[in-house]
Amino acid sequence: MLTLTSGARRHFVATALFLGASLTACGEQHGTDVAVGSSTTSPSSSSSSPGASPYVEPGIVDGAPHHGDNNAYRRSGEMSPAGAKDAQKEADRIEPVLKRLWEQKKWDPKSVRAALLELGYDEERTGPKGEPLGGTLTVREMYPRYEVDHNVTPEGALVGLRVHDDACVTAFVQKTNYEVKTNGPFLETGCFEPPYGH
Repeated sequence: MLTLTSGARRHFVATALFLGASLTACGEQHGTDVAVGSSTTSPSSSSSSPGASPYVEPGIVDGAPHHGDNNAYRRSGEMSPAGAKDAQKEADRIEPVLKRLWEQKKWDPKSVRAALLELGYDEERTGPKGEPLGGTLTVREMYPRYEVDHNVTPEGALVGLRVHDDACVTAFVQKTNYEVKTNGPFLETGCFEPPYGH
């Protein structure tokens, strides 16, 4: 039977608490206030240390394997300098409209769509096979999220404006806040930032 000194026991318990508190699902990191001894390993040296997992990706805080692959759908495409400049110009037109709507407590898709169409945008249309038929603006309801035992669609509107093939304005307005930003299109969802998978 192994007998531990009180100092070794404290170190063992602290290490166990730290490891238990650090493990999370799906590669998300949650902060802990547990301090373990004085020995630390920098992220750069941990990936090259003996016994390190070959699946740990560099630059990922918690070393979640395949983080980049699993979240590739959430990366937007590159914008050209001209596309980025034009997208910012449109974002600057949209931001005051969403701010006004938010202050008026009007964040439903119908009100948001009507206000943005007044800026001269055309609503994006697609054919029966998904082919683009013109227009650049899409306003839709928020993504549903799971709460307790069912999905709930929060109040608010998502906005996607295609400025160029490589440049978008992505925005939302909801009860708590609003946001307008520019980005390249997303692989699967166009100008809309995709929701997290889980």
